[in-house]
Amino acid sequence: MAYLYVKSLHIIFVTTWFAGLFYIIRLFIYYKESEEKEEPAQGILKKQYVLMSKRLWYIITWPSAVLATIFAIWMLVLQPYWLEANWMIIKLVFVALLYAYHWSCQVMYNQMAKGHLNFSSFGLRIWNEVATIILFACVFLVVLKTTLGWVFGVAGIVGVSVLLMLGIKLYKQIRAKRSWDQ
Repeated sequence: MAYLYVKSLHIIFVTTWFAGLFYIIRLFIYYKESEEKEEPAQGILKKQYVLMSKRLWYIITWPSAVLATIFAIWMLVLQPYWLEANWMIIKLVFVALLYAYHWSCQVMYNQMAKGHLNFSSFGLRIWNEVATIILFACVFLVVLKTTLGWVFGVAGIVGVSVLLMLGIKLYKQIRAKRSWDQ
C-alpha cells in the first residue's frame, strides 16, 4: 500500500517537473523575442519574464525535480529487483539525460538573469522538443517495459517534432510575408 502512495507522488512530481521544464523554455522564448520590442516595452517585458522564470524555476521546477527523484529512489528501495530489468536501466539513462537537460536550462536561466540569453528563439523551440522526446521515451519504457518499445515511441515523436518544426518555420515565413505586405 505504501508503494502506491510513493508511486503516486513520484508521478505527480514528474508531471510538475516536466511542466516547469516546458514552461521555462517558453519564458526564455518570450524573453528573447522581447528584445525585438522598442523601449519601454522591452525593459518591462524582460523584467517580467525574469521574475516569472525565477519563481517558476525555484518554486516549482527545482523542487519537483528533487521530490521526483526522492520518490523514485524510495520506489527502488521498495522494489529493488527493478534495477535488474533492462527497461529500468535504459529509463535511468534517460533520467540522467533529463538532468543534463535540466542543467542546460539552469545555464540558460543564469544567462537570462544576467541580462543576455545566448540562444535564438528558434533554437529554443527546437531545444524544447528534447524534453518531449525524453518524456515519451520514459513513458513508453515504463508502460511497455520493453527495451524496443521506447524506440518506436521516440521515433514517432521525432517524426511529429520534425513536422511541427517545419510547420513553425512555414508559419514564421507566412508571418514575415504578411508583415511586409502591410
